[in-house]
Amino acid sequence: MRRSIVNDPDDLVAEALEGLVLSHPTMLELDAEHRYISRKQKARDKVGLVSGGGSGHEPLHSGFVGTGMLDVAVSGAVFASPTALQVLAGTKAADAGRGVVQIVKNYTGDVLNFRIAGEISGDDAIDTEIVLVDDDLASDTGEDDGPGRRGTAATVIVEKICGAAAENGMDLQQVAAVGRTVAQRSRTMSLALAAGTHPGDDEPQFTLDADEVEFGVGIHGERAQRRIPFTGADELIEQLVDPLLEELELGRGTEVLAIVNGLGSAYPLELSLAARALHRRLDTDGITVGRSLVGSYVTSLDMHGVSITLMPLEDELRELWDAPVRTPALTW
Repeated sequence: MRRSIVNDPDDLVAEALEGLVLSHPTMLELDAEHRYISRKQKARDKVGLVSGGGSGHEPLHSGFVGTGMLDVAVSGAVFASPTALQVLAGTKAADAGRGVVQIVKNYTGDVLNFRIAGEISGDDAIDTEIVLVDDDLASDTGEDDGPGRRGTAATVIVEKICGAAAENGMDLQQVAAVGRTVAQRSRTMSLALAAGTHPGDDEPQFTLDADEVEFGVGIHGERAQRRIPFTGADELIEQLVDPLLEELELGRGTEVLAIVNGLGSAYPLELSLAARALHRRLDTDGITVGRSLVGSYVTSLDMHGVSITLMPLEDELRELWDAPVRTPALTW
């Protein structure tokens, strides 16, 4: 039986957002009615950035509100999109007079509600642009009429780089363009040793035998297309990295930004080991990890797993990544 630190599961998101703001009172504030987190000190004369989605992926998105990243993060229920009215309220709060870029993970509910909010916001003379993040290689079925690749850990890169671009004074179209470049250049693969469990539920979303690994798992607990045998960390990471290298066509001499991301229950020792395996694997192909994050940034409740995200770096993107940032979950 899986137990959670929770009062009423129906109140979990609202109470957690309140706790986040109480923990960062000089940085964040909460709109409880529309369930969004915003900067305490409103930015002026810059493009606004709003993102959001279902809860259960923390610190995404609410943990990335602050200088150099998001102006507003809108939270839905666990694994459920915020409503269009929530997103509209968040878009209005993010607007500083130069328009708002909406950063949206490619999930049907998120895309629909952000698009509706963007259309309605035009009635309030707010210009908006959508940047769609669709980095999950495992969900690329090749079906033209399907939903397409899902959005996962590359969302952190898009939010960080768009945030720096906005702080640097780029206009609405420029910020959106750089975000779309990042999304197009980024790919992610994930695996899980154990599924997550919804707060209030007794059982995980799926079960695995001791010798099985869910390969290509989604951040909402979606079942993968296949399972692979459990083996050592080096081999597991290699199986994640190889399809990324093929898809991105990364060759010798390439520099990449890499995220080794814990999906909820992977502890730092495991993630450091995974980072070691990633560096060693890339080194065999002459690929350099120029910048990296190692930690739990885009989670799936308490799923025990890891994802690897790669994006080729160039001078402009490296400079925007290196620009100062101050949020609860990311600061330098």
